[in-house]
Amino acid sequence: MKITVMGDGAWGSALADVLLHNGHEVTMWGPFPEYLAEMAACGENPRFLPGVKFAPGIRFEADAKTAVAGSDVILMASPTRFFRSVATILKPHFDPARQLIIDVAKGIEAESWKRPSEIITEILGPCRLTVVAGPSHAEEVSRGVPTLVVAASHCDSDARLAQSLLMNENFRVYTSDDPIGVELGGALKNVLAVGVGILDGMELGDNPKAAMMTRAITEMMRLGVALGGKAETFSGLSGIGDLIVTCTSRHSRNRRVGEGLGRGLSMAQVQQELGMMVAEGVEAARGVCALAEQAGVEVPICQQIRSILYDGQAPRSAIRTLMTRTPKAER
Repeated sequence: MKITVMGDGAWGSALADVLLHNGHEVTMWGPFPEYLAEMAACGENPRFLPGVKFAPGIRFEADAKTAVAGSDVILMASPTRFFRSVATILKPHFDPARQLIIDVAKGIEAESWKRPSEIITEILGPCRLTVVAGPSHAEEVSRGVPTLVVAASHCDSDARLAQSLLMNENFRVYTSDDPIGVELGGALKNVLAVGVGILDGMELGDNPKAAMMTRAITEMMRLGVALGGKAETFSGLSGIGDLIVTCTSRHSRNRRVGEGLGRGLSMAQVQQELGMMVAEGVEAARGVCALAEQAGVEVPICQQIRSILYDGQAPRSAIRTLMTRTPKAER
């Protein structure tokens, strides 16, 4: 099939390579023509996936109209903070009658607190839409490391289409009928991974890290169900699976943010270390807490992470607050 990847970051590049490997015709669109030309010249994404060569045949196109013309599938791979602007660029050229949208972003938009799929529907109107998430760092997917994800849609045939497009011997795709839960799992775990990174930066050991990850699943499930997801989704690849990899991997930007804060760095210093890379959990922390408040759901770990990120709360003070909460039953 003919597929357009909207986004020139690490995740878009890794999935473009998966699709090329599977025999599809792939065009990558990005907002900076000079960077697309650089990728075309060197055959890799030097800024976000250095040293990983694209499979032969990818086409780079800075003009959105040309990039999506005749495409069967549009894969939306930009970070959530840029998602609205990319969807707006796509709108005049999008054909809802024939084109499937695959949303692979993992975040919540600042201020509106909307999921990427909600932004798509707001801008593009009703359309065929599938969400893909799971424990899948681009750095490993691009090297053919065995990876499992889930493709979720309210339309089973669209979920199965996404599955057939992406699945190969190194990239296994399951299907789900819970796009809300899958998308929320991909966003919520980013916030909680910042918290685990803080514990690692403080060198507190394994006990608190295991406890935080376990209670994180409880918070993800509690809020996810309140927002329309299914409880069992958060026990799957886009819930506990994505949480584990984001909390423990050296590739995790969100964990890296937390680790820097745990070592005593300021947020400005942490951002300087990240450079142009985006840690979705930083902006999502405010959104998660706002959505939880609207839904009347307790998310004490997320609240303390937000307080560390935005209110200057000291990590040790946040830990004490969590440890001295009113005694409760586990469930």
